[in-house]
Amino acid sequence: MLINCAAYQNGKKLGDIRQEEIHNYLSRSGCFVWVALKDATAAELDEMQRQFGLHELAVEDAHHGHQRPKIDEYGDSLFAVLHTIEPGGDELRVGEVSIFVGNNYVLSVRNHSEQGFVNVRARTEREPHLLKHGSAFVFYALIDTVVDRYFPVLDAVEDELENVEARIFDRSPGRENIESLYAIKQKLMVFKHAVGPLHEAVGRLYGGRVPGICTHTQEYFRDVGDHLLRLNQSIDGLRDMVITALSVNLSMITIGENETVKRLAAYAALAAVPTMIAGVYGMNFEHMPELKWVWGYPFSVGMMVAIDAYLFYRFRKAKWL
Repeated sequence: MLINCAAYQNGKKLGDIRQEEIHNYLSRSGCFVWVALKDATAAELDEMQRQFGLHELAVEDAHHGHQRPKIDEYGDSLFAVLHTIEPGGDELRVGEVSIFVGNNYVLSVRNHSEQGFVNVRARTEREPHLLKHGSAFVFYALIDTVVDRYFPVLDAVEDELENVEARIFDRSPGRENIESLYAIKQKLMVFKHAVGPLHEAVGRLYGGRVPGICTHTQEYFRDVGDHLLRLNQSIDGLRDMVITALSVNLSMITIGENETVKRLAAYAALAAVPTMIAGVYGMNFEHMPELKWVWGYPFSVGMMVAIDAYLFYRFRKAKWL
């Protein structure tokens, strides 16, 4: 589905145009066309390939999707794949944005993503002095927006981890905590798969042999690289915290089991003393002391109570009960 199609020249928007008019603007000096598609069909991609002369391998990747984040260079053009990450209840929704960039065009194709780039278009149009850089600045703005949208989602995952850590020491069910921690670990893996390869790919846009399109916008892509580095470090830190929380949770479960075992052992000791005394006097030998003693019964019961009371005191003092 076509979302937007507009032409720009010397940092200013000329206006929205029809697809059939695209070729009229591509030959103009200082002019480029910006097209946005959502869940594009094969026919729409074929039309864009015909209008912009897109490389067939890049078009195939955009059509089939499920690509690793990357930035490929095809002659004088670039093809980038980025993952979008959006909150979706207990899980994260992962979408994909394919961006084709040439000297006189920018084509963005987003799939399975609800958040569009209307605000990006408005932002670039408010900065004509930067939009003069042409398609390279739009390319930067799109990547920068996708990367910036990672931060609030990652912050929400961090808050979720802090809540689970608090529950660990509130004696909440250990199995429930482990399931929550494993779910957080899976979310962090989603982030790692989106950020790690992209950080490596963006590094080629400002260091080493920079593609000709990005020659005058290297400092902007360096800023994106810094953001991706921060994200990478945050993800690694959170993953370490998850591993630590899992270890602590298992330790708390072990401590809880030990406490239970100590309580059971203490109650068993309290029951063992009367059982032993009653067992001795229940052997029914003919010659046993105290069998015919008038105070024999209250004495034995009193002795049971006294010993158990003493054991109970000792166990409470040792915090076994």
